[in-house]
Amino acid sequence: MTDYENYLLLSGIQHYSYCPRQWALIHIEQQWLENALTASGRIMHERVHTDTGHELRGDVLTVRGLRVASHSLKISGVCDVVEFHQHEDGVELRGFRGLWLPFPVEYKRGAPKANNADRLQLCAQAVCLEEMLLCTINEGALFYGKTRRRETVIFDECLRNSLYTAVDRMHDLFKRGHTPKVKKHKGCNACSLNLICLPALSSQETSENYVHRHLTEDMP
Repeated sequence: MTDYENYLLLSGIQHYSYCPRQWALIHIEQQWLENALTASGRIMHERVHTDTGHELRGDVLTVRGLRVASHSLKISGVCDVVEFHQHEDGVELRGFRGLWLPFPVEYKRGAPKANNADRLQLCAQAVCLEEMLLCTINEGALFYGKTRRRETVIFDECLRNSLYTAVDRMHDLFKRGHTPKVKKHKGCNACSLNLICLPALSSQETSENYVHRHLTEDMP
């Protein structure tokens, strides 16, 4: 049997890409606070995961709440939705005729982002599916609740390399039990962990530097 105890949560990739400190507070220190934004996102995912079965419509098989894992990256988690499209480059699925190509779909509360946080999480789902089904997945989609539209994501070499680098760093931090220092940015105010992280306070001058600076200022 595979030991999943040392596997990281797939959903944490989005947290890490957004803010490594946020990820460490949640996944290493086990700290969590909810605000209106995270609550609405949680409710959205709960609705998606209410039905964990499958539905076949024409040449598209939709599976919700599919558990996945990558043994090479040592990550595991749950896909919101995986669509299997009938395709000549697809794979066989037990109980269904023909060949089926996976197409992961991740649901997000807000709007498309300039950074790659959501795309990396979706790419990680694709890597898990590729390992499990022995296939190649070139694209997937992010569905945003604010725009009610899908954004197609191409799993190119650049995105995959960014994913591998992020996961390596996450494993290193987790193994050392290390929480990165604050790097204050514009997203801090909207973060639900703002009162735990205290970015404004943590980014101030340390007491050691303060004393050193004043001692050197007094020197002739």
